[in-house]
Amino acid sequence: MKVRVVLEPSDEGGYTAVVPSLPGCISEGETKDEALANIKEAIELYLEPEN
Repeated sequence: MKVRVVLEPSDEGGYTAVVPSLPGCISEGETKDEALANIKEAIELYLEPEN
């Protein structure tokens, strides 16, 4: 599954990653790579079925 991730510089430093198609799916990181790794994990948790 492919989703669009938007990376934006944070006012405090680092980056914020948002997935527009998944409301509330947001993460952050000190670097672009860290933000992308964190948002990947957030997407997996967001899409994980509830039991």
